[in-house]
Amino acid sequence: MAREIIATDMAPQAIGTYSQAVKVGSSVYLSGQIPLIPETMEMVDGDMEAQIIRVFDNLSAVAKAAGGDLNDIVKLNVFLTDLSHFPLVNEVMARYFSQPYPARAAIGVASLPKAAGVEMDAVMALD
Repeated sequence: MAREIIATDMAPQAIGTYSQAVKVGSSVYLSGQIPLIPETMEMVDGDMEAQIIRVFDNLSAVAKAAGGDLNDIVKLNVFLTDLSHFPLVNEVMARYFSQPYPARAAIGVASLPKAAGVEMDAVMALD
């Protein structure tokens, strides 16, 4: 099955040896996004809510470039350096997703690239 590499300037460029997303058939595998501003590749200013919003905006841009949107995500992984922020993830996520919500995991981690407090990756299914 052919692979299609997904890339957009509307999300941060890869800062390593990976693609923003890879489409295989009707499945799209979105790489982890941290709260980088695409235009500057700098971390977003602000609190944890601002970081979570920026991550969802970045994921949304990659999903759009692949021909879908966040509601096409079937699996979302959330990585947090402080799991006490999980209720805030739920609150912000409700602004971006409609029911039925994707399957999801929340994982506490010691650290993330560029000292981010949150990172998310996803799997998207397109019709």
